[in-house]
Amino acid sequence: MPLHSMTGYGRGEASNGDVTVVVELKSVNNRFRDLQIRVPREYVALEPRINNLLKEPFQRGRIDGFVRRTARAPLTRVVADPGLANEYSRVINELATEMVGFVGRDVPFTFILGQPGVLNITEAELDVMAEWGVVETAIAAAVTDLVAMRRQEGMALADELKGFLTEIRSQLADIEAVAEGVNDRLRTRLESRIKRMVGDRFDPYRIAQEVALLADKADVSEEITRMRSHCDQFGEALDAEEPVGRRLDFLLQEMNREVNTIGSKAAEHPISQRVVDLKTTLERMREQSANVE
Repeated sequence: MPLHSMTGYGRGEASNGDVTVVVELKSVNNRFRDLQIRVPREYVALEPRINNLLKEPFQRGRIDGFVRRTARAPLTRVVADPGLANEYSRVINELATEMVGFVGRDVPFTFILGQPGVLNITEAELDVMAEWGVVETAIAAAVTDLVAMRRQEGMALADELKGFLTEIRSQLADIEAVAEGVNDRLRTRLESRIKRMVGDRFDPYRIAQEVALLADKADVSEEITRMRSHCDQFGEALDAEEPVGRRLDFLLQEMNREVNTIGSKAAEHPISQRVVDLKTTLERMREQSANVE
């Protein structure tokens, strides 16, 4: 399975003739899996099922989902009560005949319609489970679309991260090259410094001890070996069959620790310069790997 990015967009649509469901999914990077799904009020009971469908395909990232429902027949209807309307009309007309001096008996139709209970708004009963198949199909299409985009973004990320690994290996080789002969240079500088202070009266054996101590403190070969091992593991993770975002995070932390140690041991300016370059490359890797699932 190629590397997957956590950034992408997917859309799915399904219909059964009576209802059309559109699902849109948008994902961005997040250390954990964070599902935020917005559904119409008719589908509130389906939210747990929808969440379960989205948990399996995605291990990390914030997923914002939007579910829209369009029905051919609206659930809200206006229902008339003809019997009650006739009763209002009858009572009003009877009352009019009993009123002394009242001439007009025609009751406006709109007046009857405005009386309580003549017109009622009702909500039709919706069987949401009958529509679950449509919802499920739309979600599956949106997930397929989103996964494809995340895979495509992930392939570009993998290429970029592999390029950074090549840079790091080259920078480590440079550090090894400039560190070669550091023991002889340390000895020469130490002897020169002591001679300036005490002249020719110095103990060569003592000088050798001091040089050995300084050389041990300045030796970065173990850190370079571990860095190369981390680079190999990082490269293997990029080709792994499972989500590796958390593993990449861990390896980058370890690599950063080794680089800091190399920097603290650096006995010469050329090494310190290359440590800065290493840190810059690692920071760029960290920014990009933050998007890996």
